[in-house]
Amino acid sequence: MERGWKRECHPLLKGGRRAGEGPSHAAMCEALIPPLEAENLSIPGSREEPPARASKPSTGPPAPIPLSPTRFPADSSSFLSLPSSSLSNSAAFGLSEGTYLMKAVLWALSTRLGTLTLCGLVCLSGEFPFVHRFSELPLRKREKLLQRWSRETFFRPLRLVFLLVKILALYNFFSRLDENLENRAWEAIGTASPKKKGLAEHAERGAGEGSGGDGEGDGLILAQVSVAEGPQGARGSHRGRPQRRVRRGDRRLRLRRRGRRRRPRRLRLEGGRPREGGLLRGGRLLLEGRPVHGEALRGEGILSTLDGKIMILAGATVGGGSAVNWAACIRTPADVMREWAEDHRLSLFRSSDYLSAMDAVWKRIGVTERCAEEGLQNKILRRGCEKLGLKVEFVARNSPEGHFCGSCGYGCPTGEKRGTDTTWLVDAVDHGAVLITGCEAEKFLLEKQKTKTKTQKCVGVAALAVAGEVKRRLRVHAKVSISSGGALRTPLLLAASGLKNRHIGKNLHLHPVIMAWGYFPEAGSDLPGSGGSRVIVETPGLGPGSFATLIPWVSGRDMKERMCRYERTAHLFALARDRGAGAVEGDQRISYKFHAGDREELRRGLRRALRILVAAGAAEVGTHRSDGERIKCRGLKEEELEEFLDGVAPPRGPSSGDKLWSLYASAHQMGSCRMGASEEEGAVDENGESWEAEGMFVCDASLFPTALGVNP
Repeated sequence: MERGWKRECHPLLKGGRRAGEGPSHAAMCEALIPPLEAENLSIPGSREEPPARASKPSTGPPAPIPLSPTRFPADSSSFLSLPSSSLSNSAAFGLSEGTYLMKAVLWALSTRLGTLTLCGLVCLSGEFPFVHRFSELPLRKREKLLQRWSRETFFRPLRLVFLLVKILALYNFFSRLDENLENRAWEAIGTASPKKKGLAEHAERGAGEGSGGDGEGDGLILAQVSVAEGPQGARGSHRGRPQRRVRRGDRRLRLRRRGRRRRPRRLRLEGGRPREGGLLRGGRLLLEGRPVHGEALRGEGILSTLDGKIMILAGATVGGGSAVNWAACIRTPADVMREWAEDHRLSLFRSSDYLSAMDAVWKRIGVTERCAEEGLQNKILRRGCEKLGLKVEFVARNSPEGHFCGSCGYGCPTGEKRGTDTTWLVDAVDHGAVLITGCEAEKFLLEKQKTKTKTQKCVGVAALAVAGEVKRRLRVHAKVSISSGGALRTPLLLAASGLKNRHIGKNLHLHPVIMAWGYFPEAGSDLPGSGGSRVIVETPGLGPGSFATLIPWVSGRDMKERMCRYERTAHLFALARDRGAGAVEGDQRISYKFHAGDREELRRGLRRALRILVAAGAAEVGTHRSDGERIKCRGLKEEELEEFLDGVAPPRGPSSGDKLWSLYASAHQMGSCRMGASEEEGAVDENGESWEAEGMFVCDASLFPTALGVNP
């Protein structure tokens, strides 16, 4: 095994580790994605016919072979060498402690004593040296150890290490692109690279088959969601020099707090259209492939809460979340506006001004009410709803009716989605604004003043521009300063500026979701191609990397069978309008606590999602519980389905002491600088202005008094 690790790693996934950690890590990755003979896999209905066996299997440990589109089952992730930046990235799993813990365990497994301590008697041998290191164990023993660690309840750090290695390994293996925009594992699972299929076709597959459009919903069982397809956004980017001087002026200042420091660049927008199709970062396309994928999302797409319970998807590029969302446009529900106006005493939400503002936004971002074509997941959702007697209808989107690119969750390659980057930022540039990326706002500039209401006045912002090794401090002065960094970044900027309001960083809502899946081996041509639904479940957009990260790992064979069925697996999820809340405790340090009522709503929603999948004709359905909970549907009797559904419940997260656990997900973050009728009830007033500093405003989803229940 050590010799295998020292060989030149596969060029697709080059990287490096220290020698002490390397053999253990490679051995663990090989157990997660083991080399298997194709004919031993059970993949009914998959697009790839298993290749014939070339020779008899060897009696010794299986030797990995080079990646091959036609030999995916034999590919092994021992060829996977996680980039050193990913292995040491504290953003992975949301905290640096997870990285240190992983490195400590991997180092211990590289020693005989450490392996004996963590693995027990399985590492003993009757021959000298009597105790094997983890990397020297046979593949089947390593796999059984990973299975045991996944169920570990006594020494829970082992479970967290298993989860972290699994997330990093599978996410990198199935999403990372090489310099030719290729991942050679994709063709085997039915997903061709943009180079081979063309960008438009590749994007269409992203939403049309194994991935899905967007659907929105409330946390209650009768809440509203959609099955409309989710497209959208684009921009052009042009490199420029850091601004040496920023003139004083009366223009409104809008700076986004950036988590990662990159080379500052001017953003070139021409008439609301990008110069080239696609979300460009340094000339590379943003799809589900890494490293470009990580440029658009916080935590490189694998950010989580501190306990690893909820995986968080949050935008980190020009245009923020609107550049990478699924484009569903839902007006603030009437009952939510009434709640905010009456219970929170915010008169704005009962005024005609708010309704007029929504109309103006709808017009500017080009919202359409119809969708000409649906992807597979949305067809499945609609068909299941119709068979269960649920009402179906379209959900509005900020893209043309005929738009069906399917890659808008990674940056629309056509530029037809009307996100912030193609609307409001274009308007700002047209009126003389200067936009700089790679520039991190560090704090607002505050001056003391003597007034009847506020003791401080905001006069601008201090920022740091970084271009390679060159750093330059900036001070921008303005009469009005606005923070639009999102619910995860705006609280940090306000706190760094010296504001003390107790609501800053608190009251964070995440709209937690739990997923169900259904396998549909037949071709999708018999599914009608239009429709919509308002139920409690939605369809997510999952590329191969996200799909591999979220599915439960039960064994190496099971994982490869699931990935070979990726193209025909549909996901639905239940979304809660959460009463539970969390806090932004630091940069990419997010805590969250579930409310008991949210768990019950998710349980009912998960059961409904499974019923919809069964009604739509799935051959097999299941959840993401760690033991791979599933049931075959062919010939399934109603009482058998009821018995299965009675046992379905949202388990707790991997940090719990429970034997079975699950990962949740969140694509909506809100409420961490909420509006309030007074300083005691919120961080800002109903106009978004800070209670502590005159001229400082917040304009993002962190303003919401409560969870919204639909896309923010």
